[in-house]
Amino acid sequence: MHFALPPRKTSIPPPYMPRSNRLPMLRRSRFKLIAITGLFFLTVIYLLTRGNGHPKLKKRMPTGNPPVVVVTVFDEAKYGKGYIDSIKENRIEYAKKHGYQTFFANVGDYDLKGAPGSWTKVVAMRHALTKYPEAYFLWYLDQNAFVMNPQLKIEDHIMKTAKLTDLMKKDHPVVPPDSIIKTFSHLTGQDVDFILTQDKDGLSVGSFIVRNGEWGEFFLDTWFDPIYRSYNFQKAETHALEHIVQWHPTILARLAIIDQRLLNSYSQGNKGDQYKDGDIAVRLVDCVSAGANACETESQRFVQQWRTSFGKS
Repeated sequence: MHFALPPRKTSIPPPYMPRSNRLPMLRRSRFKLIAITGLFFLTVIYLLTRGNGHPKLKKRMPTGNPPVVVVTVFDEAKYGKGYIDSIKENRIEYAKKHGYQTFFANVGDYDLKGAPGSWTKVVAMRHALTKYPEAYFLWYLDQNAFVMNPQLKIEDHIMKTAKLTDLMKKDHPVVPPDSIIKTFSHLTGQDVDFILTQDKDGLSVGSFIVRNGEWGEFFLDTWFDPIYRSYNFQKAETHALEHIVQWHPTILARLAIIDQRLLNSYSQGNKGDQYKDGDIAVRLVDCVSAGANACETESQRFVQQWRTSFGKS
């Protein structure tokens, strides 16, 4: 019986690529992989850090020129020309005394997408931040108010860090009398960028202060968000703000509530703290509902008083 013999081995190796040619290609491949990996990590590092070094993205601190901008929005459908002119005169004279600037807007200047005209105050404040990027603070004061004490400067009367720390109401209900959401107890004046008061109904947005800066821009943009304007709150931007500060700790963490008469006294005491001589401002909160000429009539005694005070100062 014959068996098949195994094939004979050959001493001639198969035609593999010579060793001398393999090494350069392998090294080139490894070098290419290392280069691509290094480029990837450098790109990631650049993207993460370019905001700190790029001159256009770096945020400058305001210089304080002007120190304060006083913002007021007018509704010519509710107030007569004589009354509005007296408010403008009041703001201009106060600003002139302290080197401030004024910013006046009218209901109808901005597209509110069908929201009530009272929302104009929020977008006007945002506009003023853009127009006066060097200002330290913006003080919104409603059209139904007069500055009464020309001696008081916002940056000294309220915004000095140590003084604001003492003025802040801590662990205090945001919406009186018994809101479970309260102002933080650990904050100091240097932590605060938004200052306002309360009356008997809740937060009062007729007179408030915003510190200029990235947070101030963020806050006003948040407040003016279309979702809040579309909610149809009973008191429009006021109730929207109460919602925001109670449900967004980022806002609550920069907020300070101070005594009403420090910033927002009322001409009558049925809705809040009544004005007394020496207070910085007075608001005629009920005059619009009393009739077309009621505001101008009620304002006469305060107009005479502030003009006398400003003349003496």
